[in-house]
Amino acid sequence: MNNFDWTQLVNPEFYITMTIGGVKIGFWIVLFIVFAETGLFAGFFLPGDSLLFLSGIYSRDLIENFTFIESDTTNVTLLSILVATAGILGNMMGYWFGSKSGYYLYKKEDSFWFKKKYLIQSKDFFERYGGKAIIFARFLPIVRTFAPIVAGIVSMDKKKFMFFNIVSSFLWSFVLIFSGHYLYGMFLEKFNIDLKHHIEKIVIGIILVSTFPVFLKMFKKSSKDL
Repeated sequence: MNNFDWTQLVNPEFYITMTIGGVKIGFWIVLFIVFAETGLFAGFFLPGDSLLFLSGIYSRDLIENFTFIESDTTNVTLLSILVATAGILGNMMGYWFGSKSGYYLYKKEDSFWFKKKYLIQSKDFFERYGGKAIIFARFLPIVRTFAPIVAGIVSMDKKKFMFFNIVSSFLWSFVLIFSGHYLYGMFLEKFNIDLKHHIEKIVIGIILVSTFPVFLKMFKKSSKDL
């Protein structure tokens, strides 16, 4: 923390390996970020997909912040479950906030923490895909921040919302964390490549892949408006 640089805030490895007073707190930071991405509706700038993928790579280190388990499979499974739980709670908070304050969000002026255009884009996305939007949104940066809020604004049935909320959270966390964990092991064993030495390339790759659908949709919408 002594050589802190503001650019580290968009680097998921910074959060995973974070320590305070020599105490590792990466596990708790990961859970908080996953919750904040939807629960605090201000987490659209935080690393989401790349954070989970890297959490899979650092799964043993993260779980040791919480408890010690000898089984590697149990470690990554427990981490995935806890991350999914944080995602579920975050979406519930976002839904509640949307149902209580949605009207005011549309009148709220833009700031660093809030961009109205993201809310509108998420609303269009939600209206197009309905309940499935909750699942799709989990894998789309920006959209996943506002999808539960929009669900609350349009008064989506709570039981239906919770079903898609739970499914999407577990799918998102298990796919990305397990992918990071087992790809790391495969590359190390078969190709003698330590993915921890290529974190920047991995993060850039995941960001490009995950944001491509968002920018493609924006491009198509802009083309239609011309």
